[in-house]
Amino acid sequence: MAPSPSSRPLGADVVELLGSMRFAISLLVFICVASLIGTVLPQNQSANAYVDQFGPFWFAVFDQFSIWHVYNSVWFLLIMAFLVVSTTLCVLRNAPKMLRDMRSFREYVRGSSLRAFHHRVELSSDLPPERACAEVGALLRAQGFRYRVREDGDSRMVAAKKGAANRLGYIFAHVAIVVICLGGLLDSELPVRLQTWLFDKQPVTGNMLISEVPESGRLSARNPSFRANMLVPDGKQSSVGIVAAGQGVLLQPLPFTLKLNKFHIDYYDTGMPSDFRSDVTVTDLATGESFDRTIQVNEPLHYRGVTVYQSSFDDGGSTLQLKAWPLRGGGAQPVEVAGTVGREGRLPASLGGLVVDYTGLRVINVENMGDGQGPQPTDVVEHVAAVTGSAARPRNDGLRNVGPSVQYRLIGADGQAHEFNQYLLPVMIEDVPMFLLGVRDSASQPYRYLRVPADGQGTMAEFMRLRAALDDAGLRDQAARRFAERNAPAGEQRELMFQAARGALRTFARDGFNGIIDAAPPDQREKILNFAVPMIQLSLTELRDLARAGAGEPALDPQGPDAERDRQWMRQAVLALATLPDYPASVALQLTGFEQVQASVFQVARSPGKTIVYIGCLLLVLGVFSMFYIRERRVWVWIRPQDGGSAWLAAMTTQRRTLDFNHEYERLRDALRRLSGGPDHDV
Repeated sequence: MAPSPSSRPLGADVVELLGSMRFAISLLVFICVASLIGTVLPQNQSANAYVDQFGPFWFAVFDQFSIWHVYNSVWFLLIMAFLVVSTTLCVLRNAPKMLRDMRSFREYVRGSSLRAFHHRVELSSDLPPERACAEVGALLRAQGFRYRVREDGDSRMVAAKKGAANRLGYIFAHVAIVVICLGGLLDSELPVRLQTWLFDKQPVTGNMLISEVPESGRLSARNPSFRANMLVPDGKQSSVGIVAAGQGVLLQPLPFTLKLNKFHIDYYDTGMPSDFRSDVTVTDLATGESFDRTIQVNEPLHYRGVTVYQSSFDDGGSTLQLKAWPLRGGGAQPVEVAGTVGREGRLPASLGGLVVDYTGLRVINVENMGDGQGPQPTDVVEHVAAVTGSAARPRNDGLRNVGPSVQYRLIGADGQAHEFNQYLLPVMIEDVPMFLLGVRDSASQPYRYLRVPADGQGTMAEFMRLRAALDDAGLRDQAARRFAERNAPAGEQRELMFQAARGALRTFARDGFNGIIDAAPPDQREKILNFAVPMIQLSLTELRDLARAGAGEPALDPQGPDAERDRQWMRQAVLALATLPDYPASVALQLTGFEQVQASVFQVARSPGKTIVYIGCLLLVLGVFSMFYIRERRVWVWIRPQDGGSAWLAAMTTQRRTLDFNHEYERLRDALRRLSGGPDHDV
């Protein structure tokens, strides 16, 4: 008597659960859902990108399930491991029975039981049983069946089969799942995590030189599987990959050294890279042998079991020459500074001693200039940087390279930082050449641009002199006085005009137009603004003349040939000064020169699981085709003596009754009729 379920050992119940088909299918459903998430949602992006897309609340919720790197999350790897165990148990439990069934002809079926089959026929023949058995066997062999004969006294049972490889389809398909999952686990982060857990590897979280990384931060050179990144500047070499591990990195030694001789890049007319490649020299660390190779997208390097892919490119430490313009106080002279991309510097104490982190240099920025008027203010805010903005727009004849730009971060004493983007050359906007000074709070936001008009020499010098003069109370008062003298008669009215212009300039210098609007009653704001804007613009014109005189330059001629250009410059300068109070820095760095150093970013991988996955895919294809396109058919013919001849009872069956099977049965039935030559009793 079989034991009751309550008396079975717990281990047997666990094995029964793991080996059940329902459990395996449930795991497959989870993996399919997770794979769908990983396909739809971009993986391994920065946290800021996900916060910007989903918001802080849902980011925190989704982060608990690690959906940003779902294929290497703990729960996904556990599900794959359980699926391997479950499917392996299924194969071990069912494959032996299936193999035995494939080899069996089932010749011990009782003859009388054939009458219970749906597809059967009874025939009479003049042939004796021995001769009939030989003729039936020859017929079945001609139709592709293998058969075996069982003798029972004077009777004969002919058992035949074909398509038994259908059972291999089940085995191949299930083994394929195991093989693919094993390959996926081998190429996942699991080998690195196991080394971290078992061999006490500690990911490096701080900044240090590669030579300073302790042994606990280095993986074994015999690591069976890894995927790392390697940045190599022009003329430099490296033999170490960087493997991301949690919140830090681990170093992965390579069996060779990779030296970047030259990095090449081509661009579309939109400014987007069309092709990039690296000329490298590979030196084997064991033998010292070297060879040259070109690595480019879709043409990786395969050497010593490691594949090197051309992943992307970056700056390799370009040197920068900049001018630091003060944006606060009465100083207007820039300070020459130098920097290196990827490193931090510090401004002189006269400019606040701020820490500068030089983050990037772009030598090509393509902007859609449209009909020649240039992008409108909103377009400038959202799209001016070609690589990260409007360069991705559809092609048109207005695309133009607006020159190099530099990106940097200013870090205050409180640790707060803003990101800045400045252009080397002025950009024509509304027929006025302007320098674009971009700023944003984080990488997830677009740049907001302060537009500074260029002077006749193509510099920011005149605007900076005007800005410094606006911060000088004495010069403001002189400009307000000159404005009143030109626009009001002598006496009390002139004095009132002077006081109004003086107060407007003081408020404008501190808070821009917003300060004037905020100080006015709500119902008087439009009226006051309509009066204040022309007054401020005319007062700033006087202030500009004073600043020019202080610099030894002649006053502007309002009737001269350049009068219209001067008025346009003044209008743009007023707008720039109005938004300057919102600029979150006391200094602006202007790129004046650079020496570019390119760097190539390679992805280096040792992925033995790839071959295993390919083998699993082949087994899966064979299994699916075997199950769907190979049909197992079995035939039994029971031949017994009858009145000097023989009586035949034949039956045919299959796993799935289809129209093709019915036609095949009819052909076999007709062939048996012709062979017997006697009447039949088809049912």
